[in-house]
Amino acid sequence: MRHYRSTTGLTFALIVVFSFFLISSSVSAADVASTLAGNYFSKTPAKALDPALSLEQAYKIQKQFIAKIGKEYGKVVGYKAGLTNPAVQKAFSVTEPVLGTLLKKMLLKSGSEIEANFGARPLSEGDLILRVGSAKINGARTPEEALKYIDAAIPFIELPDLVFDKSVKINGPALVAVNVAARYGIVGKPIRIKATSEWNDRLKNFTLQILNEKGDVTIEGKGSNLLDHPLNVVLWIRDALKADGKKLKKGDLLSLGTITKLVPTKPGITVRAKYIGLDPKGPVEIFVKFK
Repeated sequence: MRHYRSTTGLTFALIVVFSFFLISSSVSAADVASTLAGNYFSKTPAKALDPALSLEQAYKIQKQFIAKIGKEYGKVVGYKAGLTNPAVQKAFSVTEPVLGTLLKKMLLKSGSEIEANFGARPLSEGDLILRVGSAKINGARTPEEALKYIDAAIPFIELPDLVFDKSVKINGPALVAVNVAARYGIVGKPIRIKATSEWNDRLKNFTLQILNEKGDVTIEGKGSNLLDHPLNVVLWIRDALKADGKKLKKGDLLSLGTITKLVPTKPGITVRAKYIGLDPKGPVEIFVKFK
């Protein structure tokens, strides 16, 4: 009988402690999200997060972070994959990409002028968006099948904001917490896609060049930098959303990740992105001006 009472007391104590842990974790996630959103809006570099933060905990923070910035940046229009390059994954201590969300007011037209210090730690990079043409993509089993349900490729200069101070070593969970650094992006006109082997090759083999004001190529990358093929990233995003109980829908915009390396922004310059081999009609350029 004495043993029974001791075990019951211990069990009750564990339940109390576990319940307190859950409540504390919830409050902590809300507090962290609120603090990070404050840094995001004020463009003030954030301090380091707990190095023990897990990806699961980081995604909980991200959901609350998106809810807070969504009041300013509008509704969800799509998703973004980050760390789609194995070398970059290693640098951030992860073994797979990470998922973020795109909001309506994040996307700006080619030719837009924006402050160089648009964020706490602003950068630019060459990227690509693929647009979902049908919700049937949720049942696609292969990249070739997924291509049937993509209706457009959209040139995209992403303008991410790493949010954290330069002294902070950012790992995967920290990047996830700030919505994979989504801030702004420059979009070009949609290029219609057909489900052919030619387009499958175009998406993998196109070249993206970043040009300066003089027209000199400063950085270059290929579509294959995106998990060997952009459609592999599309399926990864689809599966990541499925694991979270969500599905892709027609019109969703999917930002696929880093094709060219991240570069700090500077006032008074224009950055151009030139896509060669993507559009059958010829090279396509988009640009952004920094003031």
